[in-house]
Amino acid sequence: MSDSDFWNDKSIAEQKIKALGELQSVTDRFHAIENNLKTLEGKFDDNIFFETRRMFRALEVESLFTGKYDKYSAVISTYPGAGGDDAEDWARMLFEMYSGYAKKRGWTTKILDDNPNRRTLEMKGDYVYGYLKREAGVHRLVRMSPFSAQKLRHTSFALVEVVPDLPVQDGSTLEIPEKDLKTEFSRAGGPGGQNVNKVETAVRIVHLPTGLVSSSRAERSQAQNRERAMSLLKAKIIQLMEEHHTKEFSELRTKVKPEWGNQLRSYVLNPYQLVKDHRTEVETSRVDEVLHGELDIFIEAEVESIL
Repeated sequence: MSDSDFWNDKSIAEQKIKALGELQSVTDRFHAIENNLKTLEGKFDDNIFFETRRMFRALEVESLFTGKYDKYSAVISTYPGAGGDDAEDWARMLFEMYSGYAKKRGWTTKILDDNPNRRTLEMKGDYVYGYLKREAGVHRLVRMSPFSAQKLRHTSFALVEVVPDLPVQDGSTLEIPEKDLKTEFSRAGGPGGQNVNKVETAVRIVHLPTGLVSSSRAERSQAQNRERAMSLLKAKIIQLMEEHHTKEFSELRTKVKPEWGNQLRSYVLNPYQLVKDHRTEVETSRVDEVLHGELDIFIEAEVESIL
């Protein structure tokens, strides 16, 4: 970096600095493990042992992240499916579950949209997308409905969507025709409906050819929210184009519709307690812990299942 030519190309220089930072982070983690092992050699300590095992495990899992965007941060959204009030509540519960998981991981979070019909959370940290990308899909809940006067058992569905939080340069080359966009504006409010803005700063953008939707209401101005929503929409489109192995918009003309019956995981609270992943067959009866963000048992099993 002290070389006089280092900053001749700013973008290349920034990429090198980022790569150096990533290498330094891995080196620091290995040094921390090494120091913990030396401490354990002198005197065994349960807390240090389990923390060291967790650090080893994290490095092991992250070595399996080879996808193009696995190192990136991510944006996760939850949408209610069939089930009325129960489904809206279930989407909220999932949103809080992933918020709890992010907190346990030490990731920073920011709520981009808290609308009951489309909650969106930005998560910043290393390998966030790698950890969470396989959480995308339909999640099923079975419980005694708190909205039923007859206390009937109810089944609800919610859709989880996960996209990488792409750097600006990744989306800058993607030009979306204005005719393909429908932009809606609304007033953004604080928690509990407080501090409602007098101007319409919240932005929701629909990509008409695919039906993909993005929104933001966290920023102070309409322009900032539109920029954030557009960045998120581009990430969704890029992800969809890669899934379909196409570089042309014309091949993405089919509306994207969630199929609520194809759940990847079931959460049963009644008549028994069980969370089961239908892809890996991993299950646990510790439902409350899962709903508070203890997801490693499922996420790690799914990561390893692709080997």
